Amino acid sequence: MAKFLSLLSVVVLIAFPVRAQEVTKIRWVLAHEPIKLFERAAKHFAQEVQKKTNGKIQVEVLTLREYEKKYNKGKRLKHADVVRYLQEGKIEISQTYTTHLGKINRDMYVLDLPFLFRDHDHAQRVLEGEIGDKLLAGLEKGNIRGLAFTYSGGYRVIPSDVAIEKVDQFKGMKIRTSSSPVAQDTFLMLGAKPVPLELEDVGRATKQGKIIAAESTYPRFYEMRQNEFSKVLNDTRHSLFLTAIGINKKFWDKLRPEHKEAIREAAISSARLERQESIEDAEITLKKCREDGIRVVDLPDSEREKFKTLVQPIYDKYKDYFGDNLIAEIQKN
Repeated sequence: MAKFLSLLSVVVLIAFPVRAQEVTKIRWVLAHEPIKLFERAAKHFAQEVQKKTNGKIQVEVLTLREYEKKYNKGKRLKHADVVRYLQEGKIEISQTYTTHLGKINRDMYVLDLPFLFRDHDHAQRVLEGEIGDKLLAGLEKGNIRGLAFTYSGGYRVIPSDVAIEKVDQFKGMKIRTSSSPVAQDTFLMLGAKPVPLELEDVGRATKQGKIIAAESTYPRFYEMRQNEFSKVLNDTRHSLFLTAIGINKKFWDKLRPEHKEAIREAAISSARLERQESIEDAEITLKKCREDGIRVVDLPDSEREKFKTLVQPIYDKYKDYFGDNLIAEIQKN
């Protein structure tokens, strides 16, 4: 009988492995173009999490097409669907534009204010400090636990066939912006005609004459083939193009404390890597533009100051829109 019980216990252990041997899997879906910008950070995250948890948590990095084929029965997803899938837990983790996340926590739109950040060091202090933590915490009401901010290409530039050397040239210009009300109001104050569009639609809209310019970033210029319909890059650097890494909150809440810490640390490490690579990619793109004869136009200092003056009223307009004296806290950071 004792021998039988011993044999039975072996069978049970084989059929039902101990919890220490269980592996938790996370699907990171690469939601936005260009994929390369986020793929490196996502793979770094996967490696860091596996190392920090001794393989107890494994991350599967997927493109939208790969996710559709493997987990969505082939049903096509739009980039805008990813936030909803993340909220519903159909995706465990992803990164998305802060302009999309503004629909959950409108304080996210503060990051689109023109000339908000003095430099990259200022941005890092804000994004990795108490202010950044509060902005990310505001996503929890939408069932997303924010983990870290990424750049998604860094400072905004404006591809076009028009060389913008004076701020007055914005008057009447049909320009693609994000869905952020702050981004749209910025160009309204310049006399432009903002057209909110996803970046993936810029080429089609340009060919159809719906826009003649678009907010973008250096790395996207070639990666998203914007060079095929824009022969000028206007380097306005009026705001940072930001994204954030988020994880489904219900999934997060079930994780062990030490695994949460491992994921949080890996996310911050990956975000820093992505932000630095965005800066480096911008320099690489700038060099390639010069080699290819793409004209890069730096807005003269006098015109940049005029730009700042013209959009200054936006700070007063949104002063009470954002909570906790948010704009002033960012500016003094």
